[in-house]
Amino acid sequence: MQFVDMERLERAIEEITERALASGLDFFPMRYEITPPDILYSIGAYGMPTRFSHWSFGKAYYRMKTDYDYGLSKIYELVINSNPCYAFLLESNSLLQNKLIVAHVLGHSDFFKNNAYFSLTNRNMVESMAVTARRIRAYEEQYGRKTVETFLDAVLSINEHVDPHTVFRDGTPTGYRPQSPEDPGGGEPMGAADSSREEAQAKGSALGPAQSPKEEKDLVRFIADRSPILEGWEREIMYRLREEMLYFWPQLETKIMNEGWATFWHVQILREMDLDEEEAVEFAAMHSRLIQPPVTGINPYLLGWKMFVWLDRNLGREAVFDIRATESDVSFLRNYLNKELAEEMDLFVFRRSGEHWRITSKDVEEVREHLIRSRINGGYPYIVACDDNYQNRGELYLLHRYDGTELDTRYIAKTLPMVYRLWGRPVHLETVISDQNVRYTWDGKKLSHRV
Repeated sequence: MQFVDMERLERAIEEITERALASGLDFFPMRYEITPPDILYSIGAYGMPTRFSHWSFGKAYYRMKTDYDYGLSKIYELVINSNPCYAFLLESNSLLQNKLIVAHVLGHSDFFKNNAYFSLTNRNMVESMAVTARRIRAYEEQYGRKTVETFLDAVLSINEHVDPHTVFRDGTPTGYRPQSPEDPGGGEPMGAADSSREEAQAKGSALGPAQSPKEEKDLVRFIADRSPILEGWEREIMYRLREEMLYFWPQLETKIMNEGWATFWHVQILREMDLDEEEAVEFAAMHSRLIQPPVTGINPYLLGWKMFVWLDRNLGREAVFDIRATESDVSFLRNYLNKELAEEMDLFVFRRSGEHWRITSKDVEEVREHLIRSRINGGYPYIVACDDNYQNRGELYLLHRYDGTELDTRYIAKTLPMVYRLWGRPVHLETVISDQNVRYTWDGKKLSHRV
């Protein structure tokens, strides 16, 4: 481990911050911490400095830390979307690496603060997650760790199936919101969900097809609100985990833009700085590793950076700032990935043919549409709840909005029992397999399917 010269690092941070402000970046107050590898990789695995305990986070930690120990990969920094904004720097970074990283995270912070898709996120999520972690630990003591962990497994199996745009329709961005970070939890929001069911039943009917929405994208909220078997503590956990997923969701929708924007600015700022010859070589090497094209797929750092460079050159800096503020990956690709960029980056569509992979098209329209499809809904399947009283038996009916990409049948076999744990009655999922509509059913004992 090399020694961090804090005085030189502080001077570098001050200079980079001044250059970023002079360039028009508008970021949250920054807090930097020098962090050892085990702490940095722990934050990377959990997604935040404070979060509830679950075996899946531990699995992710050991995979990431092993890759670091064997020199297979390295995380140089982590930055948290909060106010103030926290950036964690690996203690083994060189001064030049930290210079690049500081410029990079200032770009991220500017994006967090100004992009419309982040405008509704909870900037105090670090504190909120700490409260959730304490609540879950208390439930583990009360009901047993195995019971709570099994329930967490079920919730996490569908955790990505939320509706990030619910707030634009009904004004409730999280579903469950404690009155304060120290609120021991529970009260009014869950009561409101329970009372809506009671009011509907008082009018003479259970919540069935007539009361259910035609299609409800937010499966987590739908099940938390309507499940006939969940206890109060289980509903609270679902609402809290839904709130955490809504916090992460804008990062899923803007991965290419966010990383491209941060890369654009670390290049702009470091090229303006007075680097010595050794630092210039180190900067070039580190930047080239960051934007290296992968064997398959897309490097978001490379694609986003190339697009912002092109836009800055052809539309001007003011337009680039406007684009940063208003677009998501889907609209960014649709509006600005053109033929010139596609040819410059040698983008193409490829598919498996027998035992080999073959390039099927270099047409910019096909390339663009392929990339857009991969970014819709954060890259996750679009599944909606259609009926919470299917065939008048209280069964749950889910529908996969097929977009040309089939669901993994192994995923179906593992996930439907988890949904059954949350619903307590048979769960059905309709999808498309080999151009046929297929309905899978888990009845509590076995998985069946019919065309």
